[in-house]
Amino acid sequence: MKICAVICEYNPFHNGHAYQLSEIRKISGCDKILCIMSGNFTQRGEMAVFSKYARAKHALLSGADIVIELPAAFAVSPAEIFAEGAIHILNTIPAVRTLAFGCESGDRESFMHAAKALLSEDKEYRTALKENMKGGISYKVAQVKTVLALHNDVDETLLTHPNNLLGTQYCRAILAKDSTISVLPIPRIGGGYADSVPQKNFSSATALRACLYDDSRKKRRILKRNLPESVFSEQIHARKEVFESTLMSALITAPAEEIARVPDCSEGLENRIRAMAKSNPRYGDALSKIVCKRYTLSRLRRILLQNALKINLKDVKNYLQSPLYYRILAVKKESADELLAALGEGSFPIIARKSDVSALKKDALPCFETDVRANDFYNILTGEHTNEFATHFV
Repeated sequence: MKICAVICEYNPFHNGHAYQLSEIRKISGCDKILCIMSGNFTQRGEMAVFSKYARAKHALLSGADIVIELPAAFAVSPAEIFAEGAIHILNTIPAVRTLAFGCESGDRESFMHAAKALLSEDKEYRTALKENMKGGISYKVAQVKTVLALHNDVDETLLTHPNNLLGTQYCRAILAKDSTISVLPIPRIGGGYADSVPQKNFSSATALRACLYDDSRKKRRILKRNLPESVFSEQIHARKEVFESTLMSALITAPAEEIARVPDCSEGLENRIRAMAKSNPRYGDALSKIVCKRYTLSRLRRILLQNALKINLKDVKNYLQSPLYYRILAVKKESADELLAALGEGSFPIIARKSDVSALKKDALPCFETDVRANDFYNILTGEHTNEFATHFV
């Protein structure tokens, strides 16, 4: 069996995602499509608009064959860890031959070339990076500036456009693992990654999330045009206000040294965040006082979420080097036996029921416990009652 994998969030699943899965089916030559998807919280430091089980179902109804969960420790971390965590899992499944991803531009060769440049962290690179960081810009921007200065044949758009950059990080992780997985970039159609203006049929997830929180007729018409029926008819339970106030409470009550250990925190940023939170107790007000060229809004959101979920960088680095697991969220009934057999040939155990947890190795257990904690947290925030050990057959 040949499997093509997709690393995704589907927050929410929309027409552009359905188009991508259709294109993968047409041009990849794969037998099945496997999605490794973020759980109930996302890389932007937000709660997903629909639960991981609902989003997994949406993917299967629109072309995917199986959805497994990207552990929360990776899903709410910066792009480099997000990508590396997903590849760490996919690389252990022999049937996964290809990774497809959406992009604004570029082809397989240009992505791999850009990824090689990102991996070249020699003395000259470290010196130039340190010098660029003095300008008060974020690490990510300084990294891109450094790579482009040292490798003038790299396509700048592959390091600056959101989907392109994530694709380059996937390729970087594949190279770092010395993996045989090939890549299949698929050009996006419709709205850009962060485009907040709805399009006719292919709006961005950013624009659609805003519409989901608005009950007006106009927004409902936009959603109906842009979402598959299975998604459009889903009831939204996510409550942003409760989520944000809960994160602020967790921030105020956590010791500064604990916040300092989360993946996105550095340079004493924990003290600045806590000080701003005390004088500006509203989530949006506090973050607006801190956000700048060096500290992006997504990074600040992730810090608060990582703190609430008790995720620290030392543990995450251990997970990236350790045997983990395949947590199945949903699978097509007619393909379940052969897909489970394909996963069974992998290096990690399958988690489909509570008794499977006993097969987890030393570092895999706390990683899975973080997933359980994230699921329980989401249930409290939404009032849903999703079972962490449920596997859905569609």
